[in-house]
Amino acid sequence: MPEQNFVDYVKICCRTGAGGAGSAHFFRDRLNSKGGPDGGDGGRGGHIIVRGNTQLWTLLHLKYKKHVIAGPGGVGTGGHKHGKNGEDIILEVPLGTTAKDAETGEILFEITEDGQSEIIVEGGRGGRGNAHFKTSTNQSPRYAQPGELGKEEWKILELKVLADVGLVGFPNAGKSTLLSVMSAAKPKIANYPFTTLVPNLGIVKYREYKSFVIADIPGIIEGAHEGKGLGHRFLKHIERNATLLFMVPADADNIQKEYQILLDELEKFNKELIHKPRILVISKSDLIDEELKEMLKEEIPNDVPVIYISSVTQTNLVELKDLIWQTINQEV
Repeated sequence: MPEQNFVDYVKICCRTGAGGAGSAHFFRDRLNSKGGPDGGDGGRGGHIIVRGNTQLWTLLHLKYKKHVIAGPGGVGTGGHKHGKNGEDIILEVPLGTTAKDAETGEILFEITEDGQSEIIVEGGRGGRGNAHFKTSTNQSPRYAQPGELGKEEWKILELKVLADVGLVGFPNAGKSTLLSVMSAAKPKIANYPFTTLVPNLGIVKYREYKSFVIADIPGIIEGAHEGKGLGHRFLKHIERNATLLFMVPADADNIQKEYQILLDELEKFNKELIHKPRILVISKSDLIDEELKEMLKEEIPNDVPVIYISSVTQTNLVELKDLIWQTINQEV
């Protein structure tokens, strides 16, 4: 999918339907000219509903739908007949979508399962018919409730990519290349920074018909938590990944320093991120020999699992899958 088609933020005006009015009808037939009240209730107004759909991975289809309007409820009629409920509007969204109130910023709910449905704005309640107001002292109430007005509220839908593993690293660290080799994903790959401008998802097949989802997050730079580079736009996607795979190329000036910068940026953005299970991957290891690996030991952190890989020669990729699978299952 082209990069411009990846949309992870939309702001929508949701207008729900008004409830239908209750009926003030009285029962009449050829044998009874003065029957009791039998007015039915009005139907509720249509809701605006958000529903999860595993077939979607972007909010592109909602980008130009600025106003969403649900239908009004029908009026009640005689014979205790209930008015028809207003037509609901269902907004299909990818898993990992968060709904927020545009004015307060309050998080209303998160969509994490296929078919999960949540009402983002409720329709107006239908008015009660006159049959509800009959009492021992008022046998013939000639009034019924009007329907409740619908609501008009601005809401924000924000997507955070859901994946088992998130690739974290500086631009040009080899994340896209690794994703393309381990899965069927075809991210854009080139030898310059910020090749990846949108998150890419790939399904990695594992032993015995198992699989896990890996996300290539656009490169982080120092100061990303302050909005530098691609900044906050993609740091948020890391929040929804169960395990973080830190990638530092073997030809980096200082592996320990690069790893620490990445860790610091995540902590400054969201302190909870540093508590996620993580693995340090030294990519492009085909550029160094065993002697140099020994020399690099002083630069390698000792508080995280470390593995040398090469996506080009596919060195240690099976071992990396084993380590990822083990880490994911420990988290579960």
